[in-house]
This record gives sequence, structure tokens and C-alpha cells, in this order.
Amino acid sequence: MDRIKLGNTGLVVSAMGLGCGGLSRLGQAQGAPEAASIAVVRRAFDLGVNLFDTAELYATEEILGKALEGVARESVIISTKKTAYEGAVPTTPDALRAGVEASLVRLKTGFIDIFHLHAVLPDQYPHARENLVPVLLKLRSEGKLRFLGITEAFGTDCGHQMLERALTDDCWDAILVGFNIMNQSARKRVLKITREKGVGTMAMFAVRKALGSPLNFQAAVNELINKGLVKPGTLDAGDPAGSILRNCGASSMAEVAYRFCRHEPGLDVVLSGTGNIRHLSDNFRFLSAPALPAKTTALLRKVFEKVDSVSGG
Repeated sequence: MDRIKLGNTGLVVSAMGLGCGGLSRLGQAQGAPEAASIAVVRRAFDLGVNLFDTAELYATEEILGKALEGVARESVIISTKKTAYEGAVPTTPDALRAGVEASLVRLKTGFIDIFHLHAVLPDQYPHARENLVPVLLKLRSEGKLRFLGITEAFGTDCGHQMLERALTDDCWDAILVGFNIMNQSARKRVLKITREKGVGTMAMFAVRKALGSPLNFQAAVNELINKGLVKPGTLDAGDPAGSILRNCGASSMAEVAYRFCRHEPGLDVVLSGTGNIRHLSDNFRFLSAPALPAKTTALLRKVFEKVDSVSGG
């Protein structure tokens, strides 16, 4: 697994990060026993993954802490998060501090490498910046976290309004941004800025429901055609996945999706979440593979260049 510098943080991270949330939450969302989830984390580490992303909201911090117990702390990068709002109620500075302290306990660590404000909506950003960032800066000075991050709510903020606003400030060391084949709008709206400013970028939503199977992909493409966002004829409407797979040497749309994101300039880490070791191994293989053929990459960029209103979820 390739290692890459995460922006200007100085952290050297694996190009694949293990996401402990998403639809799987290390298998906990499907009722997997804790031991099975721990085994997924340990297998990822054995494969060479060193960045692990979790959150208070995912309820997997404790599992991650148990899984990494006994692993040299300097050999892993831990990223976790807390929301800036609890429903409609703003998270208070005291609640944020308490949340960080609780995360430290659950993760069995003395410090968190990257602490994000989680899924911040555009209208929530002023509260996050004015009232919560000072708390994070104080916690950093106390040695309880190393770098400040912020994540968007890509499922609803598909056009990256919050991150565009956040990146006008200089307090963020890293971000978590939605990016995939079907919505590449972050390339111009977010990644251009993060590359200029040296902000570390972690990508989520590389593969979601729309890219999980040929039938799902066909339905999603046809919906975009009907909305006038994808030009008819650029892909085979009856088998859009097949028209891509026949010419790129990939085995599945999931492989295409991961390879497309992995080699996108400006994306440092691509998160992949699973509760299954075989699935983990497949995703690791995809994210370790070379870039897609230039012709395939150019086609995918062209087909979906106007799309900024879907997440692929």
C-alpha cells in the first residue's frame, strides 16, 4: 500500500484508510460480533493500512481502541469526530471538550491524531468556527489532539457549500470530502483549494449504492440522463457499466470507482469501510492497483462533468 503525506500535517498515511462508519460500521450495522469487527481492523493493519477513521456517532470507537491495543501508537493514525450540532441544538464548548475526553477513553489513547467536526452543514459552520474551533485549539495545546479537521454532510451538501466556506479560513489541517465517479464537483470547488493551501484530504463515498452493482449504476445513470445532467449516448443506456468495464481491465464497478478516486490528484486518502475481511482484501487490492487507462478516466470525467447534485448513496 502506497504511503503519502497528508497535506502539510507531516503525517505519512496509507492511501487507503479504513472507514469505521458508513453503511457497515465494521459490520456492527449488520449485527456482526465484536470479535469479527476487531478482526477486520487488525487485518487492515496487517495489510499496511495505518489510517483509521471513526466517530462518536458511529459507535465504533471502543472497538477500534480494542483492536489497536498493543499496536505501537506511532504506527497508526487515528481520526475521529463529533458533531457540531445535536439535532437542532448547537454543541456547546463544554460538550465538545467532554466528547473529546470520552473519545480518548474509548479509543484507549492519550491523543487523537485528527479530530474533526462531523458532518457540518452550511448553516452550522458559523457556530463551528466561532464557538468550537477555539476549544479544539485549546485541546491541541494540551496535547489531546494533533490536527483539526472538518467533514461535510455529503448526502445533503452534494455541492460542497460548507467546505467552500470553511476553506476560506486557515484553521483546518484536514478535511473529509465526498468524491466519486458520479459526483466529481469537489475537483474544482474543493481540491483546487486544498492543494494550494496544503490541507490534507480524505475522500468518502468512493463506493456507495449507485456504484455497488451494474443494475444500480444503470438506474442512477438513466436518472441523470432524464434530469439532463448526463448526455444520452455517452454510455450504453442498456448497460452503462459494461460499456466502461469492457475497455478498462477492471473486474467490477467497485474496482473502477476505487481506482478512479485513488488516482485523483489532490485526494490523499480514500476511505473504505467494511465488516468483511474478504471484502476488505478486495478493496485493498483495488486501491493498490494502477490508475485506470487514460481513455477511461477521460470518459468518466466527461460523462459526469455537470453532476453536483447526487452523492451516489
